[in-house]
Amino acid sequence: MEKQRLEYFRGILTAKLDCLLSGAGKTVSDMTESDGENFPDPTDRAAQETDNSVLLRVKDRERKLISKVKSAMERIEDGSYGICEQCGNDISDKRLEARPVTTSCIECKKEEEEQERLRG
Repeated sequence: MEKQRLEYFRGILTAKLDCLLSGAGKTVSDMTESDGENFPDPTDRAAQETDNSVLLRVKDRERKLISKVKSAMERIEDGSYGICEQCGNDISDKRLEARPVTTSCIECKKEEEEQERLRG
């Protein structure tokens, strides 16, 4: 991949990483502040616990995405970014635009999803 395109994708990944990391810090501080709230009504407390549970699941998904973004940035550094890990062909720019952290070309991803669908 051309250096200019790599820099373009590096910029996208860096911005995404910054956004995810700043959001994670805000969540921790918000949850810490709301932990001290006293809910005399059990329903209010249950609602707060449910909200926290959903938020933590979302943040866990974001944590996994942070790992994928860092991995993609490492692939840019080592020269393997934009190359399908399964078949070794180039991943299209269109696919990288849609999912900059991808490690598979569209054909390999379709095959993988078809296999998952067949397994159940």
